Amino acid sequence: MTELLKVSGLVKRFGGLTAVNDVSLSVARGEMKCIIGPNGAGKSTFLNMICGTLKPTEGHVWFEGKDITRLTLNAIAHLGIARKFQVPSVFERLTVRDNLEVARGGMRPSQKKGAMSVNEILDLMSLSDIANTHAGDIAHGQKQWLEIGMAMAINPKLLLLDEPTAGMTVEESLRTAELLKQAQSQFATIAIEHDMRFVRALECNTAVLHQGRLIADGTFAEVEQDPMVRDVYLGRS
Repeated sequence: MTELLKVSGLVKRFGGLTAVNDVSLSVARGEMKCIIGPNGAGKSTFLNMICGTLKPTEGHVWFEGKDITRLTLNAIAHLGIARKFQVPSVFERLTVRDNLEVARGGMRPSQKKGAMSVNEILDLMSLSDIANTHAGDIAHGQKQWLEIGMAMAINPKLLLLDEPTAGMTVEESLRTAELLKQAQSQFATIAIEHDMRFVRALECNTAVLHQGRLIADGTFAEVEQDPMVRDVYLGRS
């Protein structure tokens, strides 16, 4: 697979605190990758540097071979990187369908080729039955799916998901994994997650951060058996 994103030697310091410490990894076109690790490991900070919310102290981020390290948040978004935050942020007074229409309205002409229609996204995210319901009246898990759908609506090349299953039931979490796998050919995905059932269900390469450092990167089966990962995060039971 062709490399889409490359991160090299990424460091982020906040005063005397090093939140991300010399992290390097890559993501190919159409690849799905999870990032796991304890609270405070630097996972969200790492995503924030990819999408431009934070600028690294050191290191570089390349996207499609272009150094985007110092680009603005808007410029990075226009290149095809979409971000979903942990807490759902939808337009609660608009219907589910209208939320997706608003998101699609932010597309540039260059992004429209091959983009999924609103109906296709509704079907994919299991939202067709509530398409005309106000977003403020739907369940939490459905709001999570809606916001993922809104990120998909702009036809990104890379989708960044920060704890997409937070607050979901076990069934909703596993369903989310299936939905993302169905859409995998459309874009690459990086997901931060604590729910190991979700990560296992994705069956994708997984990177582990601990105290800002990358301590493992491989298949979930490999990572799950890594003694250091088990000691610092997964446990040995």
